[in-house]
Amino acid sequence: MPVITLPDGSKREFESVVTGAELAASIGAGLAKAALCVRVDGELRDIYLPIEEDAKVQIITAKDADGLELIRHDTAHILAEAVKELFPETQVTIGPAIDNGFYYDFSRKIPFSSNDLEAIEARMKEIVARATPIRREEWNRDEAVAFFKSIGEHYKAEIISAIPADQKISLYRQGNFIDLCRGPHAESTAKIGTGFKLLKVAGAYWRGNSNNEMLQRIYGTAWASEKDLKAYLTMLEEAEKRDHRKLGKELEL
Repeated sequence: MPVITLPDGSKREFESVVTGAELAASIGAGLAKAALCVRVDGELRDIYLPIEEDAKVQIITAKDADGLELIRHDTAHILAEAVKELFPETQVTIGPAIDNGFYYDFSRKIPFSSNDLEAIEARMKEIVARATPIRREEWNRDEAVAFFKSIGEHYKAEIISAIPADQKISLYRQGNFIDLCRGPHAESTAKIGTGFKLLKVAGAYWRGNSNNEMLQRIYGTAWASEKDLKAYLTMLEEAEKRDHRKLGKELEL
């Protein structure tokens, strides 16, 4: 019978093991809909995992910094899934959340074009609309290496090979796409929403070493809502206009 202590000090007692999603639902339907993950005794966890013992728990939503970072990280995974669906020959490498957004590095012989970015972004929105469950799986390291090699993902296999052999590997599966990640992630692609936009493609050496392959890095921005996204894009446009005006004045001098 776990006793859950919420951030305001209130307690909720359950007759059996409870998940973060069930805890959120017991508080209110609105919170259940907004919940992305939970912080249990200071550790971020997937919202569908069981909480078996007494614990201090915070429900994380997009209003929290952790929630916004989760959205950006999940959007990077959705980007990778979209690229693999549209360009199956492409290899995925790494894709973290960053300030104001995310990126993912890809190994592909043909450069991504602006038309490709539009197609990828459209496919990302399709993936969100599918509401595909996102689930954590724990694998043996060597099995994970063999799996990624078998599907032609040699960069991912190289990353996993560097992990100690006795350490469990956490993979996250969404539909036919599976990726290495420590998590947590939202329980469904639908939770991410459509407050994202792909911005540009840049080059990045694998492992940051100029002796390695030049990868293609797709940058994007992601926010809790389309309203927040629009505000950010407007800010970028205004900043670009100010820079152009400043440059114009400098050239006149």
